Amino acid sequence: MPRPVHNFGSINIDHVYRVPHLVRPGETLASRSFQQVLGGKGANQSLAMARAGGRIEHWGRLGRADAWALQILSQAGVGLDGTGLHDEPSGHALIQVDDQGENAIILHPGANHGFSEAAIDALLAQTRPGDGLLLQNECNGLGHLLRSAQRAQLEIAFNPAPMNEAAAALPLSACQLLFVNRGEAAALAELPESSSPQRLLEALAKRLPTTELVLTLGGDGVSYHSQRQQLKLPAHRVEPIDTTAAGDTFIGYFMAARQAGEDVEACLRRASTASALCVQREGAAPSIPLAAEVEAALRDWPALMGAAY
Repeated sequence: MPRPVHNFGSINIDHVYRVPHLVRPGETLASRSFQQVLGGKGANQSLAMARAGGRIEHWGRLGRADAWALQILSQAGVGLDGTGLHDEPSGHALIQVDDQGENAIILHPGANHGFSEAAIDALLAQTRPGDGLLLQNECNGLGHLLRSAQRAQLEIAFNPAPMNEAAAALPLSACQLLFVNRGEAAALAELPESSSPQRLLEALAKRLPTTELVLTLGGDGVSYHSQRQQLKLPAHRVEPIDTTAAGDTFIGYFMAARQAGEDVEACLRRASTASALCVQREGAAPSIPLAAEVEAALRDWPALMGAAY
């Protein structure tokens, strides 16, 4: 049995509004539809990894009134022994999605920011050296967790989203794997967002020479950099309906493929295909595809061919 990945991650309740365009300053805009669904980058990534067939244990905090959300994770196969219900309100997000599939999000952390150092240490005590640890930037206590997890010899993967100064100041050299989009890469590399993917990766590699880097570029595909390999893949050409959770789907499927022992190119190809399916559906958790759907797309769609950059 593969070693588990422990995901220290947010669990949010998403309030999703479909709008003709993202609301402008001073504007009042009627939405065409409304959904309340499970979300949060942590929950999305755990759900994606479980749907991909991976072994994933979620560490999180949720308000008691929203216990229904845990059933979705449990039914998908996500382990929840490290997740607790609490009296404080859950984290939640207000999400606008426009007619081009772009989104704008307001996030309130709620229970996700209630971790104490003692609680983090208790979670780490359940791990063994060589276990995986997946992180995003929607929970508190990341500095303590990163340093402690490094001492515990965990294999750390980090998605510093949403990006802010606190995320940039974390001890990122503790990470074996870093997932970033163009904006996050530019912030960490202190370069313009218009910089080429190659320049962004080279700057990040100079700062983090031993960390594997995965740079997601939306419709422009994905690039990968490590000490041994540099690779880029194009994206599948699809018509996006809603890009919410596309990056989380990519990460969950990549981590599951990696856990199963697939090589980097195969991990990128599977994750890119899952993400392409995701953007053709509405919502966060509801848009994450099942493994059988991804297998069918890998079989039926034109293969994404990797090349050195």
